[in-house]
Amino acid sequence: MRAIVLSAGQGRRLRPHTAEIPKCLLAIDGDRSALELQLRALARCGVEHATVAVGFAADRVDQFVKSTPIPGLHVETLYNPFYATSDNLATCWICRVAMTSDFVLLNGDTLFEDRVLRQLIDGPRAPVTVTIDHKSTYDDDDMKVSLDPGGRLRAIGKKLLRSTVGGESIGLLAFRDSGVAAFRDALDRTIRQPTSLGAWYLSVVNEMAQRMTVQTASIQGLWWREIDSPEDLADARISFPRRQVDATARDEVASA
Repeated sequence: MRAIVLSAGQGRRLRPHTAEIPKCLLAIDGDRSALELQLRALARCGVEHATVAVGFAADRVDQFVKSTPIPGLHVETLYNPFYATSDNLATCWICRVAMTSDFVLLNGDTLFEDRVLRQLIDGPRAPVTVTIDHKSTYDDDDMKVSLDPGGRLRAIGKKLLRSTVGGESIGLLAFRDSGVAAFRDALDRTIRQPTSLGAWYLSVVNEMAQRMTVQTASIQGLWWREIDSPEDLADARISFPRRQVDATARDEVASA
């Protein structure tokens, strides 16, 4: 399985931290950046090829990739020249050239313990699978999901009626078999629309869910964080090392 990491944005809500450094290169665990933690997790879970979409301060990300080899993982970058005036649908569309086989798609600001990714990769095989979490309340910024009784995706977006919400997307998806071409074709159709530069790629997944099966994988109880604000960054720096060590210890005990 391949991976595509969407890391073209600056992360304006994180300024001044991201005045010159892209969000994906902010240090989280000691001097290890969010991108390095993501790439190492991908490699540990068996992914062998990763494409990182870059934009803001792309030269810094290119240099990081060249200077930080990840054992077992080949990493390349793709540049989005429209990063400053587009949202992540355009970045995803540019990455369609890397969508040639089964792949996982993740946002560059989503951190997770390894078991989250393993649960997605090792779970039931479906053309499209969206990783979701559950909580008691959801705010306007959450990428909310509506599910049918079997856990299949009915709709995904930030403006769903609260009465229909059954969880939130964490920004980690898998595309397999027919889902790869279906997503690529849907991106090609959507990018031609006048509003596409300001759209999220999950709007494409929402449209796909109306005409094909899109499954979900729940990771309730597992650790993940989305880094959008200085408060998110501070929390991730505190909680990531502790949770990762705890998870490693649990895995060692289970295998003993």
